[in-house]
Amino acid sequence: MDDACAILQQRPTYYRAFRATERRWGVPVHVQMAVIHQESKFDSDARTPLRFTLGVIPVGRQSSAFGYSQALDGTWDEYLADGGRRNARRDDIRDATDFMGWYMKQTEEQLGIPLWDARRQYLAYHEGRTGYRRGSYNSKAWLMRVSSSVGDRAVMYQGQLRGCRHAR
Repeated sequence: MDDACAILQQRPTYYRAFRATERRWGVPVHVQMAVIHQESKFDSDARTPLRFTLGVIPVGRQSSAFGYSQALDGTWDEYLADGGRRNARRDDIRDATDFMGWYMKQTEEQLGIPLWDARRQYLAYHEGRTGYRRGSYNSKAWLMRVSSSVGDRAVMYQGQLRGCRHAR
């Protein structure tokens, strides 16, 4: 998961999806890849952990987040209502990247966060735009570390993609 070229070589459909999202929404491939790595480690079926009562009885998941992009049910529904592909699925890389592009483009328009700024886009993605506006992330040192890691990974992927024959 640390080698952008290997990821694209093993999964050519990923690159086509990333490029389509970059063309439609303007979100750079390396930013998409870094966020998906953080959210799901490129696992199409990723879900949040189960919650337990009495330490052993499962009572549901921590949230409705699902798929590559870990989109929540409500936000996914907004995306579909706003023009997402009919029958779009969170476990389809094309739909997941298009969702991320849609969300990040709105973040750029509403909050002024550039599409290339993986760290701040991730903070807004994780906290929601309202949470970002309120600065909710400021009291979460762990999230600040994670967002820095996403930013660093985006820079790493960007450098790798420059020399990657699958990314041309």
